[in-house]
Amino acid sequence: MAIKKSELYSSLWASCDELRGGMDASQYKDYVLTMLFVKYVSDKYGNKDNSLIEVPKGASFEDMVALKGKPDIGDQINKKILKPLFSANGLEGTVELVDFNDDDKLGSDKEKIDRLSKLISIFENPSLDFKNNRAEDDDILGDAYEYLMRHFATESGKSKGQFYTPAEVSRILAKVIDVKKADKPSYSVYDPTCGSGSLLLKVAEESPKGLTIYGQEMDIATKSLSVMNMWLHGFPEASIAGKNTIASPQFKETNGSLKRFDFVVANPPFSTKSWSNGISPMNDEFNRFKEYGVPPDKNGDYAFLLHIIASLKSTGKGAVILPHGVLFRGGAEGEIRKNILQRKLIKGIIGLPANLFYGTGIPACIIIIDKENADSRKGVFMIDASKGFIKDGNKNRLREQDIHLVVDVFNNQKEVEKYARFVPFEEIEKNEYNLNIPRYIDTQEAEDIQDLNAHLNGGIPNRDIQGLNDYWEVYLSMKKVLFEPLRDGYVKLKVDGNAVKETIYAHPEFINYRKKLDRVFDAWKQDVSKSLLSIKKESSPKKLVYQLAEDLLAQYENKPLIDRYDIYQHLMNYWNETMKDDVYMVIEEGWTAKVRRIIEKNNKGKEVDKGWTCDLLPKSIIIDNYFAEKLAALQQLEATLESILAEITGYEEEHAGEEGLLADATNDNGKLTKATVAKRLKEIKNDASEKEAVQLLQSIEKLFEQQAALGKQIKEQTAELDNLTLKQYDKLTEAEVKELVIEKKWMHSLSSSIQCEIDAISQRLTARIKELGERYDDTLGSVDKSVKTLEEKVNAHLKKMGLVWS
Repeated sequence: MAIKKSELYSSLWASCDELRGGMDASQYKDYVLTMLFVKYVSDKYGNKDNSLIEVPKGASFEDMVALKGKPDIGDQINKKILKPLFSANGLEGTVELVDFNDDDKLGSDKEKIDRLSKLISIFENPSLDFKNNRAEDDDILGDAYEYLMRHFATESGKSKGQFYTPAEVSRILAKVIDVKKADKPSYSVYDPTCGSGSLLLKVAEESPKGLTIYGQEMDIATKSLSVMNMWLHGFPEASIAGKNTIASPQFKETNGSLKRFDFVVANPPFSTKSWSNGISPMNDEFNRFKEYGVPPDKNGDYAFLLHIIASLKSTGKGAVILPHGVLFRGGAEGEIRKNILQRKLIKGIIGLPANLFYGTGIPACIIIIDKENADSRKGVFMIDASKGFIKDGNKNRLREQDIHLVVDVFNNQKEVEKYARFVPFEEIEKNEYNLNIPRYIDTQEAEDIQDLNAHLNGGIPNRDIQGLNDYWEVYLSMKKVLFEPLRDGYVKLKVDGNAVKETIYAHPEFINYRKKLDRVFDAWKQDVSKSLLSIKKESSPKKLVYQLAEDLLAQYENKPLIDRYDIYQHLMNYWNETMKDDVYMVIEEGWTAKVRRIIEKNNKGKEVDKGWTCDLLPKSIIIDNYFAEKLAALQQLEATLESILAEITGYEEEHAGEEGLLADATNDNGKLTKATVAKRLKEIKNDASEKEAVQLLQSIEKLFEQQAALGKQIKEQTAELDNLTLKQYDKLTEAEVKELVIEKKWMHSLSSSIQCEIDAISQRLTARIKELGERYDDTLGSVDKSVKTLEEKVNAHLKKMGLVWS
């Protein structure tokens, strides 16, 4: 049975990380990812004629497996595996091969032999099989690679994690530069600081026909990683060059000028101080700074931006990640920004949350450059996406809904209050070409104003009730049920504060609204049912979830009180946590609910059988649908057992204290047990003075007997139910499996999750109304009267004590 992909990736990382020892993660990644490369090309292209990649005889992953335990394993991997493999494919000299015989990093003698042997064993996992890998669908290979890269970046520390741009940010860049319009592979994309190549691959993934890929990376080891990454993802023809992009750009035309590209994306190192090493900016042979100005000596942010502008074709589009400071810093940078804006090259700016990137915690932005139609451009489209993220360990991470919202809003140039707006060039000019996003988008929430009149005289201001207008537009008559006029400009609650929730939930308009939203979900379910029922070996999980998600967004569009992107996030969460694994299981094994034993190792390392399970179709669903009566009977027995245990606990609490009748019938922990009760009863049953204690003990003894009998009965019925459930799996038809998985698992789980979002609507309304009611419930007069009454009581007590004289 196929292991869940999510479990495979986590176990792969855990196993690799365990072998790392004291080696820095930024170095160790080269060993692990080289191993992944050898494994992939061996599975995909080994023993095949005229294949994209040649795997020489004796240089496959299987040959590497044969080296496990050998004293010269590291040297043999270098000489017999890596060098022949890379040489046969023209990569010798293009990539720097990691040294598998490095004693300083891997240890010496037995330590190195064991570490490399175990590392090879990790990749022997039968679930890590690339023979039928569909690289274009970003399945096992793409997911495994992303998982490893993200974890290596996380572990590499502040100064060494820049080789990886978070996939979520890469996807935004890829989706806001019109790559989908590239309808032939001759369209080109370039990344001047490509790192491991992940950003380039995300852009290529957006193109319907693929792209011609160019990248340059100064770090030799990271450049090698990028080359292998291109091969892993089916782009062996990608051109990945080395050296410093600013000082020595490697992609040039025959006349020596910079090569120009259709698309350029980049995540350059932030604010690098040595950007001008190797060049004389005033005499730059490529004229990158001539019309704009020279960046400051110790800050290269604009050097990379100007290199990107110079590298774009006249209709080219680019997106670059830079620190927020580029939007507002003055001096030379301010002059460069002014010159870029006057040429109308900036189409948009997207402000990102802080702490997204592995090399820095400062907030960054995406600047979108578009040379096409620049002359007719009227302004810059700005988005403040700084608040859309979740915490992920010590970093922040964009959610699926954050990515989708940014892309939708930008590509549709849709203005959204407190989030996005189109800013005319005239307004930017009045602000002296300062692009700091808060100058143009006010994201501050409206202040919750305290009403002095209401505090003095009671009542809720109409202004606060009108602030809930979105609700009153849906629940047309509910406001009259909850409030009544008090005086001009103020109302009061007609119901007690504790009854607000019940009043809202019972209101017909609230009930009808929930039913309408239920119908929306049902309509979506109907729309996607055919696609779900037809999942088969040839299906693409990536295309499937895209269809499901886009259809869901469309169904919930313009529905009041609910954010369709929140609903979308519920689907994506469930997809990533459960449904994706399920779909892969169906693709690989068909609509069959296969059962597997649960084997775990105990503290002594011995394997123990912990029963059985079914990943695709959980036991609970089978029991609920086929053995509901037996389950109900078992639950009744368990409830009876619970009541007996509660009764015994009650006796303990009432009589087992130090002075209690049962003080001598407990164990060292003060608990009554069958043994302690029997022992005490034997001691005193003939003692007339202990008659009451004897009666209590006899009652408790019967309870313990009932407990034992029930326990045995529950155990027997549990085993019987488990056995019946196991046998039921063999009886299931394909149609039944489809029905149970789609309806009872996927749709039931999604419906429950989305229902929580709908429940939150009423919870927010309830909370706000109760807050307003409590805020103005006690007027100044009533408080003053209460204080006066309390003061009189205190004075009366003091007078009785002789401490106050009238």
